[in-house]
Amino acid sequence: MALTFPKPSKLISFSLLLLINLALNPWEGSGEQQNLVFFLQDVSIGPNATVAPVAGVKGKEWSYNTFGTIYAVDDLVTAGPNRNSAPVGRAQGLLATGALDGSNVNIFLSIVFTNLQYNGSTLQIQGVSRQSENYREVSVVSGTGRFRFARGYAALETYYYDPNTTYSIVRLSITLLNSSDGH
Repeated sequence: MALTFPKPSKLISFSLLLLINLALNPWEGSGEQQNLVFFLQDVSIGPNATVAPVAGVKGKEWSYNTFGTIYAVDDLVTAGPNRNSAPVGRAQGLLATGALDGSNVNIFLSIVFTNLQYNGSTLQIQGVSRQSENYREVSVVSGTGRFRFARGYAALETYYYDPNTTYSIVRLSITLLNSSDGH
């Protein structure tokens, strides 16, 4: 059987598509990283709560330590740890206590940016958060706008927690690899 080679027109078309893809995705294969640090302002009780239980196992208390409890989240995201720091956006999504012993919460969050630099862009974060640990890592699975095709990881660290008010500040350190600047 004789070897066959693609026609020059097919080879040129493939090469052109490859060049366009590389131009639209400048980090692809380059190994470059982008590091972002933000703070989630989390309030669990009261009239200004940003986390609220929305479902759970019938007959059981809905809590972070009870298997099957699902929370809706809409935390303020700021540039610094202070509540009055410049707002960057909102962390919106769901938390679900996914371990039978209540030790892990599954996180499904979209960081919805509203600041000038990333306005309208999002990052999608998901993974298992081990509640008893101060440092937790979850995956960055995608994004939109300036973060189109983003992937990487996000480290969540408890920066501050007041058990009386259940107000907490969580440092969110995001490391992105192979992100695409969509603009």
